[in-house]
Amino acid sequence: MSLNLLLFLILAGLAVLSALGMLLSRNALHSALYLIINFITVAVMYLTLHAPFIAIVQITVYTGAIMVLFVFVIMLLGAEQIGSRHPQRWFLPLAIFLGTVLLIETMYIVLYQRNLTPGAAKIAEQFGSPKAIGELLFNQYLLPFEATSILLLVAMIGAIVLTKRVEAGTDHPAGIEHPAGIEHPNTQTEEK
Repeated sequence: MSLNLLLFLILAGLAVLSALGMLLSRNALHSALYLIINFITVAVMYLTLHAPFIAIVQITVYTGAIMVLFVFVIMLLGAEQIGSRHPQRWFLPLAIFLGTVLLIETMYIVLYQRNLTPGAAKIAEQFGSPKAIGELLFNQYLLPFEATSILLLVAMIGAIVLTKRVEAGTDHPAGIEHPAGIEHPNTQTEEK
């Protein structure tokens, strides 16, 4: 048994166990933490396949950004414990049927369709490296990259403005004042 195969088996086992822990955990925060373990394991698998850029993106985007957002929302909403909802009666038979169909399809492909895909093509030495992706991104795709960054900046500013707390007694966000001499339509002035 080679070192690569042994490392793959350890990583695959850890990925499967963390995915099962995520699915079977009754605590939503624990499920999110199991998902973080799964993302990190997949990133290490990418490193073993000599794909460092995808591994870095996996950790920074999924583990670093999206999972922090998930954990923040779980803690903010207080949804740590998953309620004991009673599922519909037809969920279990449908799940068993679809799981059986998927298992039969997978076994058919594995056992009878071994030569379904052609052999792997020869890949260039620097294909997919962070340097090659950076050069392509900042040369050929500079305009779409900058447009995306501006779109994300506008979305972030919009989210901040929308989540500002409303001042007491008014229905406009805190910190936003109306221009001088223009009254808000919902404010009432006392006439003497």
